Amino acid sequence: MELLPGQDDARRQEIQKWLKDNPRPSAEQLAQAGLVAPHWPAPYGLGADPVHQLIIDEELHSAGVSRPSNPIGIGWAGPTILFAGSEYLKERYLRPMLSGAEFWCQLFSEPGSGSDLASLGTRAVRDGDEWIVNGQKIWTSGAQYSQFGILIARTDPDVSKYKGVTYFICPMDAPGIEIRPIKSMAGAESFNEVFFTDVRIPHINVVGDVNDGWRLAKVTLGNERVSLSTGGVLWGGGPTALDLIESAKQQGPITDPVMRQRIAALYTEHTVLEIIRMRTLTARLRGEQPGPESSVRKIIADEHGQHTMQLARDLIGAHALLTGDDRTEEFSQAKTLQSRAWYSGYMFSQALTIGGGTGEVQRNILGERVLGLPSEPNTQQGMSWSESRRSETTV
Repeated sequence: MELLPGQDDARRQEIQKWLKDNPRPSAEQLAQAGLVAPHWPAPYGLGADPVHQLIIDEELHSAGVSRPSNPIGIGWAGPTILFAGSEYLKERYLRPMLSGAEFWCQLFSEPGSGSDLASLGTRAVRDGDEWIVNGQKIWTSGAQYSQFGILIARTDPDVSKYKGVTYFICPMDAPGIEIRPIKSMAGAESFNEVFFTDVRIPHINVVGDVNDGWRLAKVTLGNERVSLSTGGVLWGGGPTALDLIESAKQQGPITDPVMRQRIAALYTEHTVLEIIRMRTLTARLRGEQPGPESSVRKIIADEHGQHTMQLARDLIGAHALLTGDDRTEEFSQAKTLQSRAWYSGYMFSQALTIGGGTGEVQRNILGERVLGLPSEPNTQQGMSWSESRRSETTV
């Protein structure tokens, strides 16, 4: 891979000058300068090509400047609003989304429609200039902190389950919304159940056309699978495989041949993922929507995250069974790998191959769309959503 342009590059000099003039930029300043999502079109980004974006990333990292954290908003909701949202929606929501002033969540999965998301049953009925929503969503990350959520709901039950869905922007403080946290085995309340009882959403908050929400949901899911596969090994967060390898080096020489081979295999996985990331990034910055390669990367990245955390557990040894609260201060500071981040990361990593589309679902996508294998038999083909629901209750 070629090195990025050097110090004489005009784009690099421009971002260096901006950082010199703004040595400790606020989230709002970063958003106004187009540096939060530089690949977005103006006025929200810079329309940056892949090399320009990587230069910006490198300079921000060198200056110790972090972008606002709003992964679902910036990674999933924003691209969908840019793709199909009205000018009003773009002007109202994108700026505070980029600055992190308004945090976002995703309201897609339901208790009865996880892997088969298109069978969702949350209903939205139009009432003048509003829609009345009733139903339930589940596994909603960050709902308790969010100001807005991207919501898909069924607006026409008498057509195919793929055609009667509409995509909404939902204010999370709307009357009738109840949020119930779900505690994971890592001890965090990361996920939530969200209940809708006669929740009213303005019609102006519809993204795209009524009943065209499934197409837009696929745009979001494509971006989600890209977003969940970037940065750290825990869906973009947490440490990387290189962090683990560096920490392992600090423990002293590793002489066990099996452990050395596992570390080498982990480095190889990391390198392959970086190459796929660059390919996907290049396609996105050409204006192309994520394709099947996003499913390829998600499959590899999720399993890579589990491999990384399993290796960290094995390098730590028996002490990996202890939580951070169980360790003495002396022990916790003794070695780099012996920290709560690795313990909780291992526990969290078990969910990687489930969330955002299971590994099995991603393999089906690749089998059908890339390899051209026949689709699984569909006993409900040709039925409307209502008919398919009735057929399920009579089986």
